[in-house]
Amino acid sequence: MYASGEGRVLTLCADDFGLSSGISRGIAMLARAQRLSAVSCITNAPHWREAAPLLRELPATVTVGLHFNLTEGQPLSRELAREWPTLPSLPRLLLLSHLHQLPVAALRVEWQAQLDAFVQATGRAPQMVDGHQHVHHLPALRQVVLDGIAPMAPRPAVRNTARLLGPGFAFKRFVIEHTGGRALKRELVRRGLRHNAALLGAYDFVTTDYRRLMRQWLAEVPPEGGLLFCHPAEVADAGDAIGDARLREFAYLEGNAFAADLAEAKVTLGAAWVRA
Repeated sequence: MYASGEGRVLTLCADDFGLSSGISRGIAMLARAQRLSAVSCITNAPHWREAAPLLRELPATVTVGLHFNLTEGQPLSRELAREWPTLPSLPRLLLLSHLHQLPVAALRVEWQAQLDAFVQATGRAPQMVDGHQHVHHLPALRQVVLDGIAPMAPRPAVRNTARLLGPGFAFKRFVIEHTGGRALKRELVRRGLRHNAALLGAYDFVTTDYRRLMRQWLAEVPPEGGLLFCHPAEVADAGDAIGDARLREFAYLEGNAFAADLAEAKVTLGAAWVRA
């Protein structure tokens, strides 16, 4: 199921590892079964340190990254906690970022705290970085992230949110691209950073036929490859706003239908990064 040198290559990334035990176990199960090619980790979640040892069991072919989180739970750093005892909602963060009212100095400290938590728990630097709810592309925050990875060697790949492909949900894809995705892409190219050529996976988490969506996403993977983000879980916590969607995604990704759909689309899982 991993890339063999033929056909189109897709980085299939499960987000939110570390957010809960059911999410982390489900993602680890899929990655061990070679049903994922990347995992993105939330390190400010209370469950993170308990979940991190599961990453040691993953195949070396699985890319493991940092899912910078500023919209769920509490900050790791005292500096940001003084500004925001609880992290803001995405709409509020969007507003503050576009009004240039973010506490940038505190956010730089928080970035480092979440990065340090990743390194301390895994013993290595992240191979890629992105943002929970795509916060890494917002004004000021993209500078925090890109400046934060500048000293790293090798520098991690960065999730590009400038070109979203897929069926339907045009407004959601437009918002992601135009709230910072295109500006981030320009910076990625200018700095020569590895990134995905296209992004897939955006939907409303309500649509129940996940297989139909996946088949359409697979059909749209460009020749240069792309990244598809997903949110599977073996068990969903009570109160998880997308809990039902997590379970549907997990059931499909672990089943035979997914393997058949990849083969039919002539898409293999792997690392699909570009620099242009």
